[in-house]
Amino acid sequence: MATAATERLSRLIFNVRHVPQLLFPPSPSTQHNEAINVWTHLETALILLLRFQQLSQRVDFAQDPHAQPLLIIIAASITYLTFSTLAHLLQAKSEFWHYSFFFMDYVGVAIYQYGSALVHYYYTIEPSWHERVRPFYVPAAVLLAWLSCAGSCYAKYRYHEATQLLGRLCQEAPSGLAYALDISPVIHRIYSTRSAARDDPALLYHKCQVLFFLIGAFFFSHPYPEKWFPGKCHFFGQGHQIFHVFLVLCTLAQIEAVVLDYESRRQIYSELHGDSAHNFSALCLFTVTCSVLTAAYMARKVKHKLSFKEE
Repeated sequence: MATAATERLSRLIFNVRHVPQLLFPPSPSTQHNEAINVWTHLETALILLLRFQQLSQRVDFAQDPHAQPLLIIIAASITYLTFSTLAHLLQAKSEFWHYSFFFMDYVGVAIYQYGSALVHYYYTIEPSWHERVRPFYVPAAVLLAWLSCAGSCYAKYRYHEATQLLGRLCQEAPSGLAYALDISPVIHRIYSTRSAARDDPALLYHKCQVLFFLIGAFFFSHPYPEKWFPGKCHFFGQGHQIFHVFLVLCTLAQIEAVVLDYESRRQIYSELHGDSAHNFSALCLFTVTCSVLTAAYMARKVKHKLSFKEE
């Protein structure tokens, strides 16, 4: 089963022959230090669109309320990948658009954080862990997703290289807490699953998503390998580029894991959540609204700041 799951993940990652050929290879004009950041997320967004098309042939997203969290995580993943692509591609247009596109990127991250928390809570969680975290899990997920957006926007607006530590604290502390909460159902399930059920292919994908995220987080937080090879990683091999690669691998593994959980654990999650799927969808809309309003407010502050500087 583990071998079959590994082969399935490999096919998902590398079988991109349906993606328009104009994406491969990038033209010489796109060979700059943002090329990897743009293309990894753009290609993965297209792969997920194809995956959604495949799933829609056997999953009734319109009529099955239990499919709503799955729809949310797919939409959230495509959203954050698209927003990140736009931020890295267009942020050099002007100083105002530099801030605005990255604020939009942070909105996408917040939506994805809530979507991740939701599917882990809805499909992956074991009843014993659900009993422990039920009173606070979803409200905390909403709050931390918004704080992640607000903290990142504020750090981008307020702090510069001279105060980088404070800026990274504003950005990474809410995201770190959000991830600790979001991934807790996965970690609990991995360690509590009996040995007889450890060949469940969903568990392999969950383990992969945890591993890929931790590796990506390391390269996000540390300037490697450019610190090892000064002046050699301007265009290829930057830590942030490696972070992008492992982040999309994490997303692809996560999607496959929750699809398998959706298909195989229906009796468990239907008993745990009943008809509350619509409530979780409403909270997703609430998270989106708060994050968009926060980003718009910060964009207005940037515009005011820049207009004052020009005077």
